[in-house]
Amino acid sequence: MSDFKNAAFGAGHDHIFLGAGHEKNERKTWAVIALCSAMMLIEIVGGSMFGSLALVADGLHMSTHAGAMLIAALAYTYARKHATDSRFVFGTGKLGDLAGFTSAIVLAMIAVLIGYEAVSRFLSPVPIHFGEAIPIAVVGLLVNLASVWLLSGDHHGHSYGHSHGHGHGQDDHAHEDEVQKISAPSGVFAVSIFEDGVPPVFRITPTEGSRLDASTVSVTAVRPDGTQQVFALANRGGCLESKEDIPEPHAFKAIVRMPDGEHEVEFEEHEHHDDAHEAATRDHNIRSAYIHVMADAAVSVLAIIGLVLARAFGWLWMDPLAGVIGALVIANWSYGLMRDTGAILLDMNPDRRMAENVRHAIEDRGDKVVDLHVWRVGPGHMSAVVSVATGEPQRDSRFYHAVLERFKGLSHVTVEVQPSQAAA
Repeated sequence: MSDFKNAAFGAGHDHIFLGAGHEKNERKTWAVIALCSAMMLIEIVGGSMFGSLALVADGLHMSTHAGAMLIAALAYTYARKHATDSRFVFGTGKLGDLAGFTSAIVLAMIAVLIGYEAVSRFLSPVPIHFGEAIPIAVVGLLVNLASVWLLSGDHHGHSYGHSHGHGHGQDDHAHEDEVQKISAPSGVFAVSIFEDGVPPVFRITPTEGSRLDASTVSVTAVRPDGTQQVFALANRGGCLESKEDIPEPHAFKAIVRMPDGEHEVEFEEHEHHDDAHEAATRDHNIRSAYIHVMADAAVSVLAIIGLVLARAFGWLWMDPLAGVIGALVIANWSYGLMRDTGAILLDMNPDRRMAENVRHAIEDRGDKVVDLHVWRVGPGHMSAVVSVATGEPQRDSRFYHAVLERFKGLSHVTVEVQPSQAAA
């Protein structure tokens, strides 16, 4: 008979999986809306009073900018107010990703419209009122720069078009100063410490042609106070990894014992930077708002350059060319945002290493992971469903919850325990 039990880590059973900076980002977004709305009113009223059609047109453009920001702001507010609503099975943490996906579609439409208008002006040039157009573009740029400043922060919004995949090479999860080389009669080996949203472990990678048996190798960490800890190793498809986690801090001497002798390496404590962890914690809602203002700022810069060159040298084609370049830049950012948020909405695992480490944490104890699913339920919050077959009758779901509780960012875990066929 299987033992099926649900538990949540970190956020508790209330299923609140909002990002760490949710309320701060919500306030930032509303502040940008207030700034854009004020600028919109000034331009429309001023343009109407002074008969400037260009000023009115830019004011109407600013209203679309404020509308795009409104998507992000309402998503933050709704997600916060309904965070404890039991109708949302896994909370409202993904609402920001939905808003980000919507904003990406809006950005794509803006890119198409700008591109269409630019091509139309290539084919049928129109007279440009430089005296009005250039100052308006400058004012628009200043407003956009102020919006960028308001939205700036640790939201990783600069990663517009990057995806972060992870393989199993030694440099995928270890910084350069973590990798130590040891030379032995049997070959050259790389010894490293790495972590990927989980407690760190030792990894020993042999060079091509070299081989190691986990049963004949161990690592002893000797700390400055003289305390020692021995780590047993397990085979991990071409390399060896320690079965136990390495406690903080990571400043110690490591003695690697091999059949041909002992080898010493030194490790120092330093900060870790993990792309997969960033992908799992990134707030795509504030990122979408940031990209909107960055896109508008980029268009303003290109427009100013195009207008100045057109007025100085008579190159009227520079204005539509700047529009085409701006449309391509916005389209690229839109694609990156749409791809990243769409993957989360479809429950694609943004951190495959997390799933691998969850599997190893269980199977290193002699059990078998029958089924495993890991996905993101909010910025910085991952969920896992694990089915385990074990020959140890005393191990129930609470045992595996205790094993997995130390994983950073794993906020919700469901464990099913069933007897293995060998035990049956």
